[in-house]
Amino acid sequence: MGKIRSPGLFKRGKTWHIDKQVDGCRLRESTGASDLFEAERYLAKRTEEIRQATVYGVRPVRVFREAATKFLSENQSKASLRDDVYALRVLDPFIGKLPLKAVHMGSLQAYIEARKKDGVKNRTINYGLQVTRRILNLAAGLWLDEHGLTWLDAAPKIVLLSEKDKRKPYPISWDEQGRLFKELPPYLQQMVLFAVNTGCRDQEVCKLRWEWEIRTNIDNRFVFIIPGIHIKNREDRLVVLNDIAMKVVEERRGIHSEYVFTYEGKPITHMCTSAWRRARERVGLDHVRIHDLRHTFGRRLRAAGVSLEDREDLLGHKSGRMTTHYSAVEVKRLMEAANKICTAGDESPTLLILRQNGYTDFKLHNSPGADFVARSTFAKEEEARLQPHNFPTVS
Repeated sequence: MGKIRSPGLFKRGKTWHIDKQVDGCRLRESTGASDLFEAERYLAKRTEEIRQATVYGVRPVRVFREAATKFLSENQSKASLRDDVYALRVLDPFIGKLPLKAVHMGSLQAYIEARKKDGVKNRTINYGLQVTRRILNLAAGLWLDEHGLTWLDAAPKIVLLSEKDKRKPYPISWDEQGRLFKELPPYLQQMVLFAVNTGCRDQEVCKLRWEWEIRTNIDNRFVFIIPGIHIKNREDRLVVLNDIAMKVVEERRGIHSEYVFTYEGKPITHMCTSAWRRARERVGLDHVRIHDLRHTFGRRLRAAGVSLEDREDLLGHKSGRMTTHYSAVEVKRLMEAANKICTAGDESPTLLILRQNGYTDFKLHNSPGADFVARSTFAKEEEARLQPHNFPTVS
């Protein structure tokens, strides 16, 4: 005679499932077991957990991986979701199987040491720690189970690492831009050229759609308004095009019905491809990142004398202003400002950057706050005057 199964257990396919009322709570889930004995043990364990929670207020044991899954499912529209997924994937081997109450600075040390050994910057390590801290805070304060208990009694303090090793921005010079662009394939060259002339971030360029294009009554020019859901600060962004950016867009027109930038008929997920990495290596610019194109745009605007307010609008910085509500006069002013960086040489200001050991040193003699000097008659005179003081070579 076979073993009599417990009430509430039933078999679906090869796996036993539970459908049972336990102390007023409906328990419906898979046991994950094909063997009846194992399924009985799982049911007994879950029954005792529910009894402990309802009678004694004891929280069920939940592992960090379960909390991480809940966090990702609730934040599908988060702008940095892809970064969160990557960070949690790296964290999983270290703390994924640990109970939530066992995740703290002590148990995170193995993750920290392993990442340091891999040569990862503290800023990247901190991103993983920040995501962990956010999940633990949600588990302790917002997430409630069916018994009205938070997932975690109290969140431990997660201390971030010092970011003294943080990499400095590296705006590229016109010469470096020319050398780098020559090594890029045509599709990527267009994207990079658009980025360095609009200040758009990687994903803003990759996801740019024709439906966001808006014609203006200013010399038949157009702009793009990217919805806030695709922007880091969650505010709609006005993208003003200078002459170079407009030319790039016109060259892309008609190639794809939905996206501005594509490769072989498909949208591009990111600009930091193997083609980008190989190109920068060939010209000795291994340290240049895609985000440095945005820094370059900002520095060139400042060197051209564009006001702070206009620079913020052109870069899409978060501000108290309604940044997509402009008059025709304001849009025209922004277009004129963006056009000031279209040419190099004597036709418009360029960046004069003091560089040492391949990285940017923004401190000038007797002027710690200065981070660039416009290449003008004054700048050339200053360059000659500073030569006897053993400054780093000016490029």
